[in-house]
Parts: sequence; structure tokens; C-alpha cells
Amino acid sequence: MNVLILQPPVMQLNTAYPSGAYLSAFFKNQGCKTAWFDLNISLFDAIFCRSGLEKLFSLCSKKAVDLADSFERAGNSEAAFNLRRYISTKDLWLNWIDTITAILRPAAGQGTSYESAHRFAFGAHVPRGARMERYLQGLDHQLTTDDARSLASYAIADLADFITAVFDENFALVRYAESLTVSESSFEKIASGADSPVLKTFYLPVLENLIENPRVKELINVDSDEKTLVCVSLPFAGTFTPALATGKFFKQKFGENVFVTFGGGFINTELRETNEAGLFDFCDALSYDRGYGSYWRLMESALLKKSHTDCFRTNNVDGHFDPSTGSGHRRLNDRIQRTEWTVAQIYKLRLFTAGSVIEPAESDDDAQNFEKEQTASIVPDFSDIDYSRYPLLIDDTNPMHRLWSDGAWIKAYMAHGCYWHQCAFCDVTLDYVCGYCPTDIKKLYEGLLATCREKKVYGIHFVDEAMPPAMMLAFAKENISHGSPISWWGNIRFEKFFTRDVADFLAYGGLVGVSGGLEIATGNGLDAIHKGIDLAGVVQACCAFKEAGILVHAYMIYGYWMQKAQDLINSMETLRQFYAAGLLDSSFWHKFVLTRHSRVYKEWKEGKWPDLKPLEEKEIPLFAKNGLHFKGEEKSEKFGPALEYSLDEWMHGRGLERPVQSWFDFDLPKPTVKKDFIAKNIELYEQKRDEAFAAPLPEDKNRIYWLGGDKIQVKGGKKISWIYMGEESTEKADAEPQKFRGRGLCVLPG
Repeated sequence: MNVLILQPPVMQLNTAYPSGAYLSAFFKNQGCKTAWFDLNISLFDAIFCRSGLEKLFSLCSKKAVDLADSFERAGNSEAAFNLRRYISTKDLWLNWIDTITAILRPAAGQGTSYESAHRFAFGAHVPRGARMERYLQGLDHQLTTDDARSLASYAIADLADFITAVFDENFALVRYAESLTVSESSFEKIASGADSPVLKTFYLPVLENLIENPRVKELINVDSDEKTLVCVSLPFAGTFTPALATGKFFKQKFGENVFVTFGGGFINTELRETNEAGLFDFCDALSYDRGYGSYWRLMESALLKKSHTDCFRTNNVDGHFDPSTGSGHRRLNDRIQRTEWTVAQIYKLRLFTAGSVIEPAESDDDAQNFEKEQTASIVPDFSDIDYSRYPLLIDDTNPMHRLWSDGAWIKAYMAHGCYWHQCAFCDVTLDYVCGYCPTDIKKLYEGLLATCREKKVYGIHFVDEAMPPAMMLAFAKENISHGSPISWWGNIRFEKFFTRDVADFLAYGGLVGVSGGLEIATGNGLDAIHKGIDLAGVVQACCAFKEAGILVHAYMIYGYWMQKAQDLINSMETLRQFYAAGLLDSSFWHKFVLTRHSRVYKEWKEGKWPDLKPLEEKEIPLFAKNGLHFKGEEKSEKFGPALEYSLDEWMHGRGLERPVQSWFDFDLPKPTVKKDFIAKNIELYEQKRDEAFAAPLPEDKNRIYWLGGDKIQVKGGKKISWIYMGEESTEKADAEPQKFRGRGLCVLPG
């Protein structure tokens, strides 16, 4: 079978999303001829180049001038000035855009980016936008060429703002029509976005160029009886409309020569229960969860044969089947029952057939076992990706925030699913969370190291729901045994497992940062959401990581149905103390979203959480089905701006002494959290750490590791000296081994 894997835009720009790499490896392992194309970066290249901007300015200059005039009449002279500046300086943008993107692609070796950085940073005849100027005005140091990449990043963001304002309101650098997709009830309205300006003007030519690619021509053979499988990945809502455009394009161009499937995170969560017949115009099937089992069954079926096209229609029985609701009775026609595999045997693959839906088979044990085996053994295949094409944008000076976009991180997972999968707000009933399946770490490490060497990118971003701690240690051991060439980071759960010894070992083994869910920074709040850890445990983990030189990010959530103003202020005060103590590098406030597949919704249906009042779907109908609304959710919206602003200040070391309630322009109670709450927990951590360091070493020598480098004899051999984490330590040559704890000697859990 021939397989074409496509990643549609719009999403993170610095690297390729990993779904294509995993599918590519899977299909190649099955003997399929496979190619993977990242159309996200292709769209970026199509817009942010000289020819792209020439096209953009030719189409929207008049509208920009007219809009500027309307802003001027409305008294918004700043907005009017910004729009006119784009048009007046369009020649500067045209002359500089290729240099700007070159500055953001240091690995591409384009030759002029570093030299042009001087002129771009200091020159008077260079384009400027509002974001660039705010960056320059906020500098706390003398401007240098080191700032060129930040300026180039803001230049791209300025152009994106211009596109959104005067050409396509649905466009953003890392998403497209996301709010429309998740808030609209009409699929027809969402689907109409597939013909919107950016997609029609820039993305359609990308697709036209794609099908002229020799590899694509080799895969889609119109003279063969076999269909080419086209897998379109939709990880986020911001890729849905471009995915529709992609599927529609291939179905119109190639008809029965292709079989188009949609899969990925957005499909798994939001469209798991959809019966939208209109999707049939854009794809032939939805693949749920990891996809290995369903694609395995699909390959064994007759559905990829053109001669069996008419074998998967559904017939109504006595007119009682209603495809809009999925209720009533239905049966497959006789012809498909005679094929080797019936559609109902295809594991977790929902087929759209002439407006009706054939449900996936959830009880296919063979396919489920196959999917688990594949998940545990597959090493992602990035051979089709040219990392030098990806721009490395800097959108913040915060070192932890920069990890997401500053570096072409190769994405992979240690384990599919979450080993905890009990948090109340999380989609714990879905496979991507509850279907926990660890990988073979040694095989994974060797495969990723080979990819790093091939691509000359030595950074791994693990996209696990939460990296399993024992597997983190195993990966660090593998890295250390190879000389620690790989830097890596990813999501964790804050656990008491992360002691100072463990953190030191992980840092030595290449770990540079962790991001974990704190959500509610109060004891009763953590208990309410089934977090499985207390604040003392969170502080312990953060202390250990920070002492080991590892960056720490925390995810926060506000707007829970049961959260009172006092609870939020207490959570905010605790977070402030985390920053004041230096335990966190960055955070992000998310507004709570009730989801259909969450633990709390499941418990609500069981009669728990009587204060939670979900709204019936008929009250707020949505196309995307996972997100739900509940009574009173709008009351928390007023907290958002102050939470975000204060957090941004804290992340940059400002405003940490200011009372937390003073960030709001309305009255709120004072926090009841003691001012030394985090400080006391730090003292508790230090006490436990010192007690562990003073304890005798374990008899199991395999648990003991020396990370302190060579010991040098000093003072006639009576003492030894060594350097660890930049500091010199001196000890008697015959000192007890535990004297070296925390200064190069660490003990790992048994």
C-alpha cells in the first residue's frame, strides 16, 4: 500500500509535529511506500517571502488604507498609524523579508543572516512594526546584534497581525480559525472557512505544488486498482479548517484513487461522537486514538480497492435510522458481508458512507493488542523532515518560555498516555490519557540518537502527558553512557520521587527543563481535583530541580465551578511565593474547561458534584463535542487579565512584593495563606534532604553514582578536591562516602 502523510497548518513553527513521524515509522514497518510532508512550514514559506508579501500587499493595500481612515475617524490614531506604516514601508518589508527569515534559520546556512543582523538591529532603513518597537522600548540593556533574532521574531508577528487585520481574520501564526471551530454549531459555516483568503490565496498553491512533487506522483498511481491512503493529522482545533481544505483538494483531484483519513488529538477528543454527514465531502474515515490498530485492519480489508467502492453503503431498515442522531436501526448491505473483513471489524475507524456512519469495533482484541505492541516499539521516523527550514522564533526573554520555540526540538514520547490518569479536569476516559503504554527506552534512545546525528539537532522534547520518573532515569542513564550528547525536556507530574539526588542525575543526563501541572496552588484545591500530591511535595520537587539547574514551568487553572474568590486569591498568593523563592521560571494560567470525557463529568453523571450544572447541548449546540458549558462559567472571566498580567510581571522578576489582590481593579479578599508558607516548606525540604545526605550509603552499589569528575589530591595527598556544578569541594582523603552527597555523589531510588 502507498501512504501519503500530511500535516496541515497552522501550528508551532520551530519544529515538526511528531504524529507524522510515528505514522511514517509504522507504515514503513508494514512494508508500505510512505512519504510525509509538513505543510505547516510550507505555508509559512509561501507567505513570508518576497513573492508572498508582494501578493499580500497587492490584495489588501487599499483595504488597509480605508481601515486606517476609519480608525482615524474613530479617534484611534495609533491603529491608523500602524496600518499606514505597513503600506508606506512595504518596499522595506519586501526587501527585508527573506533576510528576516534567514536570521531565524541559523541552521540553514544561508550566509547573509548573521552579517545582516547588524544592519537589521541598528539600521534606520529597516521595517518596523508595533511589536518590534515595544521590544526595543522595553530593553533593559544596550541594543546588540544578539537582539536581531528577537526583532526578527517580532517582525514576523507584526506581519501576522497585519494579515489578521486586513486580509484574513482567522489567521494566526500558530493556529487557524480555532475559535470558529470550537464555538460554532454549524459545520457548514466551519467548512466554508476552507475557502477563506489565506487558504485560497496561499495554501491552495502549496497543495498544487505538492502534487507535482515526484514522490507524491510516485505514490498516487491513477492506473492502479489500489487506492493511496492519505493520512491527515489534526492535533489541534487550529488545524481543522486547513485539514478540510486538504481533504477536499485531494478528493477533488484524485477521486477514487485516494482514501482520505483524518486523525489526531482534535479528532480523538472533539469528534469522537460526531455524526456530521458533511464530513464525507472532505474525508472517507476518522481514525481514533493511536491509529495503528485501525490502519492495520484497514490494510487487511478490501476498502482500499477501487473495485469495492460500492461495498460500504448502509441501508436503512424500515426508515427508522436517523443519521443526524445516530439512533434507530441499520445494517450493512449483503455485498460487504461477503468481503474478507467487514467494516465493523475495522478497529476504531469510523467510516462515512453516503451520509451514514459505520461505527468502529471496540472489542477487536487482536487489533488492540497490535496497537499496544506498536506503541511500545515504534521509534519515530523524521527522515522526511529538513530541520533547517524551521524558524526559531523568540517571543519572550523568559528562559523557560523560550524552550517551546527556541530550538528545533525533535518530538517523541517515552510512554503513551498518563501513568496517573486521575486528575478531575483531564480527559481520563480517553485513550490518549488512560491508555498508558511505556516504550522500550533503550531502543527509543538509540533511535533518537541516530536521528539527532542525522539531522544535527541534539534536543528532544518529550510530549508525554507526564514522563514516567523511572523512564526518565533510564533515558538519562542511556544518555550518560553515550557522553550525554542529547538535551531533553518535557511534561512531568510533580512527585516526591524527584529528590535532589534524582534531579542531579537527570540534569547530568541532559534534562534541561520540566513542565508540570500545579493547577490549584492550595491544599484543599489539589485534593478536590485528585492531584495525588500535596503542596509540600510540589515544593520538594521544585527545590530539587532548581538546585540541579533545571528550569521549571507550572500550569495553573482558574475558573473551576466550585472555586470561590478566596480560593483563587490563595492560589495566586501561593504562586507568588513560588516565584519570590525562585522555585518557578514560568507558568501559564488556563481557564477551566469542562469536557465530556473528563473525570469530573463522569462523576457528575454518577450524582457527585451537585454544585456543577452542565448546560444541555440544545442550549449551546457545538460542532466540536468535547468541550461543555456550565452555569456560572462566565463569572470567572473577569479574573483573566489581572492573572495574566501579574504572572508576566513575576516571570520577569517584577512586582513580587505587591499584594496579589491589588492587581485587580475590583475588590477581592486578602489571601489567608501565611506569608512564609513556601519558605517553611523549603525549610522542610532542606531538612529532609540533609537527613538523606547524612544517611549511610545503600549496600546496592548499582544505586550509587559519582558525577563529580576527577578527584585531585591536595596538601600532600591528605585531602582531595573536585569541581561539581562550578563549585570546588575539598574533603579529607579518607572521609566517609556520605560526606560527598550533594557534591557529586548521588543515590538513586532502589
